[in-house]
Amino acid sequence: MSKRLAIGGLSLWLLGLVLACSTLILGLIWTPSVDTETMNAPAAQRIFYWHVPSAWASMLAFTCLFVGSIAWFWKRSEWGWKLHVAAAEAGMVFGLMAITSGPIWGHAEWGVAWDWTDVRINTFGILTALSAYLVIARRSQPDGDDTRDTFSAVGLFGFALVPLTYMATRWWQRRHPGPVVGPGGGGLEPSMATTMWFGVLAFVVLFVGLLLIEWSILNAEQRISKIQNKMDGDV
Repeated sequence: MSKRLAIGGLSLWLLGLVLACSTLILGLIWTPSVDTETMNAPAAQRIFYWHVPSAWASMLAFTCLFVGSIAWFWKRSEWGWKLHVAAAEAGMVFGLMAITSGPIWGHAEWGVAWDWTDVRINTFGILTALSAYLVIARRSQPDGDDTRDTFSAVGLFGFALVPLTYMATRWWQRRHPGPVVGPGGGGLEPSMATTMWFGVLAFVVLFVGLLLIEWSILNAEQRISKIQNKMDGDV
């Protein structure tokens, strides 16, 4: 089972990687540039097709982290804890993609890489930092119910930033561009929308593949731990 899980996850991850690279090609070559009168750096805007899908994938990861945290607290569910751990890893990866691509675009467009007064930028940065903390702290702490309770609590309270981050550009519009889809969205040209949604699909496939890979790693770690405990008991 774990072997099939790992193979399936790796296959999806590789497919997602190919699709993500295709998104870059579409964004750089096929998709037309934005109006030079509305953008200071129209060429840098093409980062949008990587930045937005990676940010959405990270939000999906943070949502899975929340679900896993609830499942652990409510049912002491082992799958819930695995979902928590795997989603924290994915949230860190895709969050870092977003907060490294965003400042490149921001520096070209605004003249500054990071605006400390922009709510969307800062709440998303905190979310990424929380997921990184969960990944690093879990690796440095012994596994146990108390440790899992603590990290799950961080996941639960941290999720409060997800709706705040989503609504930030609707409530407090500063430097970060406003929404382009959904209620109040500014809309996109058809070719731009096609490339963006293709990128979203690519990063969702990447996310699912990474989640399955992390899950299979956790299964392997548990098997190794059981074997080690059995060997220690036999000594």
